[in-house]
Amino acid sequence: MEFDSEQFLKKEYIQRINLALEYIDHNLDKELSLDIISNVASYSSFHFHRIFKAIIGETLNSYIGRRRLEKIASILMHKETVSITEVAFQFGFSSNSSLTKAFKKFYGVSPSQFRKRLPNKFSKIGKVKSKNGKEELLFEQYICNITNHLKWIEMNTKIEIKELPDLHFASITHIGVEGIENTFERLFKWGRSNGVMNDRETKVARVFHDSFKVTSPDKVRMSISLLLDQKIKSEGEIQPLTIVGGRSIVASMEIKPSDFEKSWSSLFVWMNDQGYTKSEKTPFEIYHNDFREHPEGKFLVDFYIPIL
Repeated sequence: MEFDSEQFLKKEYIQRINLALEYIDHNLDKELSLDIISNVASYSSFHFHRIFKAIIGETLNSYIGRRRLEKIASILMHKETVSITEVAFQFGFSSNSSLTKAFKKFYGVSPSQFRKRLPNKFSKIGKVKSKNGKEELLFEQYICNITNHLKWIEMNTKIEIKELPDLHFASITHIGVEGIENTFERLFKWGRSNGVMNDRETKVARVFHDSFKVTSPDKVRMSISLLLDQKIKSEGEIQPLTIVGGRSIVASMEIKPSDFEKSWSSLFVWMNDQGYTKSEKTPFEIYHNDFREHPEGKFLVDFYIPIL
């Protein structure tokens, strides 16, 4: 086989950028300078800055700023007792007003308005054109009321609370909602070459590192994954990913591709209605079939929400 140096370098870049992304996510409340992050990725600051923008599509500072605002939005959604001033100082803003200014520029509303509008609305972020032609992030309510969500769950879902072991995945990082099929195919190619696709215990999965409620769909980061019985070593763009065991809501569904958004939304409504609290761990999906082989084109899928 001819050695493809360009493809090798591309995978090497992605592997190092993954290390940087993981470090950023775990240290949003700490100093995150270019020098610190480039050192994590084992690059010079100048070289890393160029590579990061080429792969992620935005500058490092822009990415960090966005992730901090999204983290703050998530805290405001799920932790009612935490004050806006508290999160402002926790994530590096000099004052409540400086956070409010940045937050309103990004989401179109102030942090306090964001928190007031969210309870029992379960809104998503959409992009629309403003009068001056600029795109702004706005809220859109996409299901009429809580009752519709709960009815959907009752009619379409079997829900259990399970104590899960540590789960090990082989993963490829994917950003945005476009081109997912290509990422899955690259993962399957790796799986076939390593024989894991022949193992009946191997399941296809998708792990979400961002929430569609606070992150624009074209920037949502996810891990396209294979669930394995043991941890693997890094291999180019194929990265090991472990979700530490613990309690989780497990919702089993048979749904059409167009029903995923509604399913996730309804499951989170059910979670809140039942008094459960999401943990810091990431939600994920595990698939049990190839929907293309289903007579009605449906997925047999389990949705997982780790809880406290």
